Amino acid sequence: MIDLEEEQNKKVRAFLVGEPGNDLHELAGLVDTLGLEISQTLTLTRLEVQPAYGMGSGKAQEICTLAKEAQSDCIIFDFNLEPTKQRNWEKLSKIPCFDRQEVIIRIFAQRAQTKEAVLQVELARLTYSLPRLAHSYGDMARQRGGSYGSKGAGETQLELDQRRIRQRIAQTKKELDEVIKIRNTQRKRRSSIPVPGCALIGYTNAGKSSLLNALTGADTFVENKLFATLDPLTRKLNLKDGNGILLTDTVGFISNLPHSLIDAFKSTLSEAALADLLLIVLDASDPNASLHYQTVVKVLTEINADQNERLIVLNKCDNIQDASLLYSLKVQFPDAVCVSAKTHMGLTDLQNAISKKLLGALRTYNIPGHEFALIREIRANGVITKEEWTDTHVQITARITGRTQALAKPYAID
Repeated sequence: MIDLEEEQNKKVRAFLVGEPGNDLHELAGLVDTLGLEISQTLTLTRLEVQPAYGMGSGKAQEICTLAKEAQSDCIIFDFNLEPTKQRNWEKLSKIPCFDRQEVIIRIFAQRAQTKEAVLQVELARLTYSLPRLAHSYGDMARQRGGSYGSKGAGETQLELDQRRIRQRIAQTKKELDEVIKIRNTQRKRRSSIPVPGCALIGYTNAGKSSLLNALTGADTFVENKLFATLDPLTRKLNLKDGNGILLTDTVGFISNLPHSLIDAFKSTLSEAALADLLLIVLDASDPNASLHYQTVVKVLTEINADQNERLIVLNKCDNIQDASLLYSLKVQFPDAVCVSAKTHMGLTDLQNAISKKLLGALRTYNIPGHEFALIREIRANGVITKEEWTDTHVQITARITGRTQALAKPYAID
């Protein structure tokens, strides 16, 4: 009985293969999040462009031998594996072979909670699997329907399954469109209330959900694994001057995110595209923080959110072991705010920076008494902290932005 229980709880062992110069750290994190055990890793010294395996047949056979010796249950490649190559690898190794795209899609499938996320992941999975159906079949000649001498010989099982998947893709898109319509309606209701919106974005596991919890007192699910949160969650953040903003946590980014997932999650990521301010959260204790920033910027460009106002937030500053890491980040991002969602260090500075970005810097203006229209506009669009009237003018201390700030600029007291 004990042996049977051990067998049931035994983790799938994965042999990881990476491109030259890849330490496989990120893929190892993805594999761990998926719940697999790493049997061995191998970083290639060179990667040849060969049609069968993407490398020489000798190297391919060597990898299969190493995977067998390590008692691996599957081989995972940290680069895209075309359907034909995937089929060739599985024939050669006699075990399942797939790439990081499939790992990410499987993680998303595990983590999806809401109807929208489930549908988005299902659409990505179906789109990814359609051209790869062939590798599931050993005999491509199996047919259904038709008979000798009739109009046609019928469809192969592969063709039937491909048609079913295409039908399911169409149905999933239809269901997703309905869910997106509901989300857009909710978004319009929120936008009818003039409250600025702020989106937390960044590399997966940078601490965005923890930061949302620390700032707003929310109870967002937090776990020290990649893609712990898939669905956007919006909470109200009350700033020090009494004004509130809407703060939204979004799905984390990662390098080489499958395009099928980018397409599927565009409605979710649109929360970032529509935000008045993007809080780009970086893990300051991660040596690859600068590379992660580049990945974030790349994804922002893909979803047309690269022109939005942004503020860099260096999170996990309490966890920095090497002070030179923080120094280099501060040189690269001189206006960044250092915080710790865990210890709440720097949260007041972050709120002040958000206020300044969204509501404008706190300045004092001497407005002539006859400028009634400007005074009304400042009251309507700004945040007034002090207002004093004299016989000739009104002295207003306020946060204002945009057109209102431009109109009031001649009356600003430096």
